[in-house]
Amino acid sequence: MDSVGAYEAKTHLPKLLARVIKGEKITITKHGVPLAVLQPPPSSRKALPRQVIAEMRKFRDRHTLDELSIREMIEEGRH
Repeated sequence: MDSVGAYEAKTHLPKLLARVIKGEKITITKHGVPLAVLQPPPSSRKALPRQVIAEMRKFRDRHTLDELSIREMIEEGRH
């Protein structure tokens, strides 16, 4: 984890954010004291396509349409 001073963080925020998007964590300090950490949010971390497909299949197996067709659902939604 890299650290930068508060002034540098303010001056170069777009560059720091570009690094964070790539997955880096950056500590912002003031007079050497850590104040904050820039890091990607947990939800932005990419899942592997195989994991996503496996989760979709599990969801599909647990949730059925109970013999409804897509056409019936579309028609029902129009009323």
